[in-house]
Amino acid sequence: MRFSIKGDQPITVFQVTAVFSMIFALIGFSYNVWRMEITEYNSNMRSASFELLLQLSELEGIVYAAHYDQDKFEGNPRKGWIKVNLIADLSMIAEPEVKLSANALKQSWQENWQELAQSEESAQNVIEAIDSTRNSVRDLISQLN
Repeated sequence: MRFSIKGDQPITVFQVTAVFSMIFALIGFSYNVWRMEITEYNSNMRSASFELLLQLSELEGIVYAAHYDQDKFEGNPRKGWIKVNLIADLSMIAEPEVKLSANALKQSWQENWQELAQSEESAQNVIEAIDSTRNSVRDLISQLN
């Protein structure tokens, strides 16, 4: 079977099939690349989020040990600084909302760490910042597909 376009050379079914095959192959390849990028993004976000949740829970333990247990070893502020900075570093991988929450946590820690053992208000301020960051991370995880 042959087609002709306004007096030009006739186009065969084979040529039409080849053109459509190339178009579908390019569309399929493009979709596959896009899907792989989304999958990698989701995997990276999940890994960073789970690590953030672990670090947040460890920081919360440090706050509780410092304030409620008055344990100077487990509630050592230097351990807290290490966790807070690690959380801030990990948040750079995540979405901007998580980064903002982690920065707010770092700011709260910076303002409250010296009075953590003595002041209920300081402990609550840090715990609220931890909870806010945790909620941001949970929201990020729930948005992944």
